[in-house]
Amino acid sequence: MAARVFMSYSHIDEELRDQLEVQLAMLKRQGLVDVWHDRRLLPGDHLDWTINKELNQADIILLLVSPNFLASDYCYKIEKARALERHREGSARLISVILRPCDWPHTELQEFLVTPKDGKPVTQWADRDEAFLNVAQAIRRAIEELGQAKTPRQNHAFIDRPANGEVNESLPRSSNLRLKKEFTKAEEDQFLLDSFEYLGRFFHGSLAELQERNAGIETRYRRIDGNCFTAVVYQNGQKKASCTIRLGGMFGNGISYSQGDDAAANTYNESLSVSKDSQKLFLQAMGMPLLNMADSDTNLSQEGAAEYYWSLLIQPLQGE
Repeated sequence: MAARVFMSYSHIDEELRDQLEVQLAMLKRQGLVDVWHDRRLLPGDHLDWTINKELNQADIILLLVSPNFLASDYCYKIEKARALERHREGSARLISVILRPCDWPHTELQEFLVTPKDGKPVTQWADRDEAFLNVAQAIRRAIEELGQAKTPRQNHAFIDRPANGEVNESLPRSSNLRLKKEFTKAEEDQFLLDSFEYLGRFFHGSLAELQERNAGIETRYRRIDGNCFTAVVYQNGQKKASCTIRLGGMFGNGISYSQGDDAAANTYNESLSVSKDSQKLFLQAMGMPLLNMADSDTNLSQEGAAEYYWSLLIQPLQGE
């Protein structure tokens, strides 16, 4: 029979949970997993009793870890505690999925392997599909190790009709029930502005940490105005890397990256623009400097875009 998978998460992270469940589609189609979370509660179900039952019957327990997960007494004190107990007694496999940056290394979870790879939070991957694929692959390996998986289905049937022709009262159903979203120009402009502000905070914090961790390194973050900031890295007193990041850029509808902290407003080496699909807004890079890192088909989150621009700045110091 399919491995029973229990998802423990904060409702703040529901959108990320949905994205993970979409990435588990092939495991579902092959009949290898049966995923349960509290959105599958039926009218009349007793909340605590049903959650406790599902948690105790699960073969694999996914903890979707984020600041809100750690702040939730129910997630942290009840569901996490029971997941650790069952993992240690060998009756279930615990898999921690680090969704967003948080202080998880100071919990008991640091004793166990976490996903995605190296514990890098999902929101910090340039491509979230790749991050969730990494998680799905870990789940597949866990199923194989547990010996829970039956022979994968070849016909990928979702619903098996009972032999007597009757329909079960509780039918399986997809969690992929989201409809196409429409985004206004105001929402796109706000997303661009929020992304620029995030880049500013990201660079400010990263420069401070780079200086703290490395002897001989001095850094300087300077906010020029509401639409521009610069970043400089000195090594042993010599300027080694610098950049200027502007909201608007050459074409007035993106976020531009220019080498040097004195770059003219009409020059740039890279540019990010807002794009969208049926569910979300994201950033796309023109992909000029490093085609292996960003291209026109890469959908970047704010975190992914910040990591990309940071890589352009720090590359000279890493000898690449």
